[in-house]
Amino acid sequence: MSTHAHDGALDGPALRAFFRLAEAWNLRVAEQRTLLGDPPQSTFYKWKREGEGSLGRDTLERISYLLGIWKDLQILLPNTERADAWVRRPNTAAPFGGRSALDRMLSGNVADLYVVREYLDAQRG
Repeated sequence: MSTHAHDGALDGPALRAFFRLAEAWNLRVAEQRTLLGDPPQSTFYKWKREGEGSLGRDTLERISYLLGIWKDLQILLPNTERADAWVRRPNTAAPFGGRSALDRMLSGNVADLYVVREYLDAQRG
């Protein structure tokens, strides 16, 4: 466990990057909130409106995994539309069992974001 206090310097940039990713993936509000760890609706809309906010470590960790997944996809699938569509496509690879990566990520668990990130990192070699 890190002893460093979370100073918030990355919160704004992380949120703004997340909302760009949400747009690229065509995520509904409910999906966005689930991926962020279910912040209260008022908090979520404030973040979205202001592109700023105070994030807990859990939320920051989630955004970090999601941005890693997005970046891996951009590298693995140079076609942006295909990269962005990948998260919704049914996938027979072991971590997904015929469901989409987004289904797996929408379990609400940070661990599932980690699993998807690890899978894509492995694909990159």
